[in-house]
Amino acid sequence: MKTIPTLFDWIGGEAVLEKLMVDFYDKVLVDDLLRPIFQHMSDEHRLHIAHFVGEVFKGPKTYTVRDGGSHASMVAHHLGKMLTEKQRRRWMELLLETADQNGLPSDPEFRSAFIAYLEWGSRIAVMNSHSDNNPLNDKDPMPSWGWGEPGGPYLPDNPTTT
Repeated sequence: MKTIPTLFDWIGGEAVLEKLMVDFYDKVLVDDLLRPIFQHMSDEHRLHIAHFVGEVFKGPKTYTVRDGGSHASMVAHHLGKMLTEKQRRRWMELLLETADQNGLPSDPEFRSAFIAYLEWGSRIAVMNSHSDNNPLNDKDPMPSWGWGEPGGPYLPDNPTTT
């Protein structure tokens, strides 16, 4: 029986995700539209995001165990930021550009799953950014993303996050 790798394994693991996020946020910090949002991010931000995505992609629990994060803490970072659709689209554009430049897998199955997660997560982040109330608590599970498992339709009374 053929074993299907996780998205984390297919992407190349933690080192690949860390490099992706370091290179991506280098671009963000010189982008006129996104710099104001991220200019005060901590030095650890890039690695925390890499670890979060790695855990979502079914890699090790680095974000929750080593970084001390949770799904709710990720939501909290977006609350009250009043992010716009234009900013979200630019964020997506720069991240996908960086993925190409860093040689992330370009096969259609991976890119479909990768882009689907980024679209889902960035849209949820924008929605949460227009609230001051976190819909999650620290006991809520981390999202888990694979090769195309649908999560069903969005239900506004049950918001989630990136």
